[in-house]
Amino acid sequence: MTKDEVKVTPWEVSGALNYEKLIKEFGISPLKDLPEIFNKELAYRRKIIFAHRDIQRILEAIKNKKKFVMMTGLMPTGKCHLGHLMIVKQMVFFQNLGAKIYITVADLEAYNARGQTLEESKKIAQDYILNYIAMGLDLKKCEIYFQSERSKDAKKSNAYYRLQNLLARHVTFNEFKAVYGEITPGKMLSSLLQASDMLHSQLPEFEGNCPVIVPVGIDQDPHLRIARDLSQRIKNPNFIQLSSIYTLFLPGLGGGKMSASDATSYIAPTDTPEEVKKKINKYAFSGGQATLEEHRKLGGNPDIDVCFQYLKFMFEEDDKKLSKIEKDYRAGKLLTGELKQYTIDKINNFLADHQKKRKKAESVVNQFIFKS
Repeated sequence: MTKDEVKVTPWEVSGALNYEKLIKEFGISPLKDLPEIFNKELAYRRKIIFAHRDIQRILEAIKNKKKFVMMTGLMPTGKCHLGHLMIVKQMVFFQNLGAKIYITVADLEAYNARGQTLEESKKIAQDYILNYIAMGLDLKKCEIYFQSERSKDAKKSNAYYRLQNLLARHVTFNEFKAVYGEITPGKMLSSLLQASDMLHSQLPEFEGNCPVIVPVGIDQDPHLRIARDLSQRIKNPNFIQLSSIYTLFLPGLGGGKMSASDATSYIAPTDTPEEVKKKINKYAFSGGQATLEEHRKLGGNPDIDVCFQYLKFMFEEDDKKLSKIEKDYRAGKLLTGELKQYTIDKINNFLADHQKKRKKAESVVNQFIFKS
């Protein structure tokens, strides 16, 4: 793979991403003309959630106060970081609009695709769920489960695993290869199980026939395409086609996608104020000029500045304030060091509150996982 090549798979993202090109390549639609209530969420106002498939049926369910599900997955490999919390914000947002939330801990995928033990996945998943609670997710309106153990209820568990096997009849090896490229038996099984994850809430043992929306990064779209194709080929049970929304990647500290496997690329919800300050000052890619004089003269580039992107994606709710920061940075009035310090303060204020809520969640987390 050359330096300029782009790779986007569920297991690897590399190269400079062109989202407009990916929209066309993956056959998804730009997100526009949403109801006014969506403007309350900055991810929609600022086009951070940028594309969709078939969101209209979800909008109709919200409008008519009908049952619908948001289904998402938790890959229990590596540390939970700010990029993961962006998805949790969407879960909270849709839960407040009436969604029931389904969360699968993809421990079998972690085992098959990444060689991680089931026991280690359970420990990591517990840490993630603490952060979900701290973000405001109401776990009383959730189903959280592990792929390796769907439910203590035999009827539910049997229905989930039966669906995976029923779906296997409706896909070929060549289709897997066309969607994923390199494919192994373990990855094929993981893909079928993920399809079961996305579809099984519509079974009578769970919620019954209702719309389902899946929030994903563009790298996870291959799983969704397989599941959508399978859902229309299988006739019994009869599924409503899956909907999806797509979120821009929160950049890692050095640029590119934030990676849970690289501690210098992310900020974790458990980082101390000193760690946040060190990471931002040492690793955060700057859009500023090489010298103070050049910066004053030429200005900075917020489009590539990681600190500005963090403010845009999560930490500066005030649109007017963000616009002023952008304008002053481009004009050279706001210095790189000043932008970094403002971002450090914003993140640490957020984390101070988050960590208090996370501590409170420790007493209840086990009521909601390993129990479904």
